[in-house]
Amino acid sequence: MVKLGSEELSYQVVEGWGTLPEGWEFGHVIGVEVDSRDRVYVFNRGEHPVIIFDSEGVVLSSWGEGVFGNPHGIYIDDGGAVYCTDSGDHTVRKFTADGELLRTWGTKDEPKEEEPFNRPTDVAIAPTGEMYVSDGYGNSKVHKYSADGELLLSWGEKGDALGQFVIPHDVWVHKDGRVFVSDRQNHRIQIFDPDGILLDTWTGFKQPCSVYIDPEERVYVPELQARMSILDIEGNLLARWGGEKSKAPGLFIAPHASAVDSHGDLYIGETLEGSRIQKFVR
Repeated sequence: MVKLGSEELSYQVVEGWGTLPEGWEFGHVIGVEVDSRDRVYVFNRGEHPVIIFDSEGVVLSSWGEGVFGNPHGIYIDDGGAVYCTDSGDHTVRKFTADGELLRTWGTKDEPKEEEPFNRPTDVAIAPTGEMYVSDGYGNSKVHKYSADGELLLSWGEKGDALGQFVIPHDVWVHKDGRVFVSDRQNHRIQIFDPDGILLDTWTGFKQPCSVYIDPEERVYVPELQARMSILDIEGNLLARWGGEKSKAPGLFIAPHASAVDSHGDLYIGETLEGSRIQKFVR
C-alpha cells in the first residue's frame, strides 16, 4: 500500500471507505466533522445533506433532506451540537446531533450587504463559547458572536492587502483563541486575535479551502487545486501530497474539507468532479 504524506507524518488511504446505500449519491462533499464518538458527519450537496458514518464507513443515519439551499460549512461543538452554514439561503443553523433545529442566525433567502449574511461559508466556536462566521462569498467579512449568540463585531473587506479577503472561505478558532481564516482566492491563511487584529499570514497555498487543527496542534489545509498540506502550529510544513488532479485513491480532484478522529486518522471531503470522502489512516 502506498504511503502518503512524509516520512515523519505518513498515511495510507482506506480504499472504498464510506460506501453509500443503493441509490444514494454524494453531491459536492463540502464539509466533514468528527464527533466525540468518532462518528463522521459528511455535509454534502446531494439528496441527503448530512450523512453520518461510523469509523468503519458504515452509514448510521442521515438528516437535513429538503432543508438546505447550498450546504457549505459544518462544525460540532463540545456538547455535540451541529452548526451548518448555508451559502445558498444566507443562514447559519444550530442543530442537535439528530438534526433537530435549535437556532438560526441570518434571514432565510435575504442576503445582507456588509452585515450577516451574504453567502456565508463556515462557522467555528471558540473555547470561551464565542461563535465566529466567515461571511465569504458576498461580504468578505468575519463576524464574532457572544456565547449567547449576539453579534459583537465584524471585520474585513474585499481586497488583497493584509487583513482583507477575497473569499474568506473558512474559519477556525484555536484553543489559544487565535482565529485562522482561509483567504482562498488570495492563496493564504490569515491569523487574527479574538478582536480581529491581524497577527500573522501564511502563504504558499493553492486556494486553501479550510483549516482544521488537531489536539497535537497539527494544522490541516485542503487546497482546492488538488493538494493536501499539513503544517505545525507555527506554519512550518510537515507533509504535503497531491497537486495533479486525479481520482486515484489517495489523490484528489478538489479537496475542500478535512477532520481528524481520536486515533489521528484523517478524513478529506472533495467537491467539484471529486465529490467523495476519503479516509487516511496514520
